[in-house]
Amino acid sequence: VQLQASGGGLVQAGGSLRLSCTDSKRTFSNNAVGWFRQAPGQEREFVAAISWNGGNTDYADSVKGRFTISRDRAKNTVYLQMNNLKLDDTAVYYCAAGLRSAVQRDGYIYWGQGTQVTVSS
Repeated sequence: VQLQASGGGLVQAGGSLRLSCTDSKRTFSNNAVGWFRQAPGQEREFVAAISWNGGNTDYADSVKGRFTISRDRAKNTVYLQMNNLKLDDTAVYYCAAGLRSAVQRDGYIYWGQGTQVTVSS
């Protein structure tokens, strides 16, 4: 598994972005995938996760109702649609894959390089 996150950028509060996570080795189709974020001076935190077939998802309370995680197994890509972005959403966003197929909040072992999301007022 070799992950690459993309789609970050600068957006005004209330705006939207869609992040993508691809696996260049095309091997994470049977793995749960999660999105995490880390703001400056803060610990990395869980954002969202999706099971291997997209049938189950999980969200942090802070993003529930605003963010949507999905995956396209044919394209070997996991997405994070982020709507109604807030200043507090500013962070580097990372995608990660685990060994399990079921949705999970921890235990991820493969990590992408991160993509910066900056929300301005």
